[in-house]
Amino acid sequence: MHAMKSTTTSPSVAWRYSTPAIVLHWVLAALIVFMAALGWWMMTVEHEPGGEQWIALHKSIGLIVFTLVLLRLLWRLFHKPAPLPAGLPRWQVLLSHATQVLMYGVMVVLPFTGTLGSAYSRLGLAFFGLPLHLVAAPDRPTAKQFFELHETLVWVLVALVVLHVLGGLKHLLVDKDEVFSRMWRARS
Repeated sequence: MHAMKSTTTSPSVAWRYSTPAIVLHWVLAALIVFMAALGWWMMTVEHEPGGEQWIALHKSIGLIVFTLVLLRLLWRLFHKPAPLPAGLPRWQVLLSHATQVLMYGVMVVLPFTGTLGSAYSRLGLAFFGLPLHLVAAPDRPTAKQFFELHETLVWVLVALVVLHVLGGLKHLLVDKDEVFSRMWRARS
């Protein structure tokens, strides 16, 4: 949902996001939900035999998610979505815009905190077993600070995603306008 005033173009065509934007949106949505669940699972088994494998998987997929977030941001910078309907109350437009800006910000900062925490941890950072050497010596207190920030940002992202989903469902079920459908299916 983008926070600009509506144009007079046909909603059935101009209101749709492009196919790459829709694919990136839903792939990232699924991966972020998976990563949050994996992160919580990983924390319950981190000190058990095999726990390090779950942590390594979380780090590797996290690097993929980060790459996809950057691709989504680049796509968004060069492919502006159609504006929201002109009749939406200003507070809804502002809330939509603020939620999206905050979600993008958290989705960018979240992997940095995890990466820095990993860089300072004894396990280090690897991408599916391939070590990624960052210039940082293991330092447990520093790693712990980054991981605590990482965990806090996960909760912030969860809250923002819930707000985003509720907004989408409001448009689909209450307003019954085109806002939800423009991210649901590709252009016709």
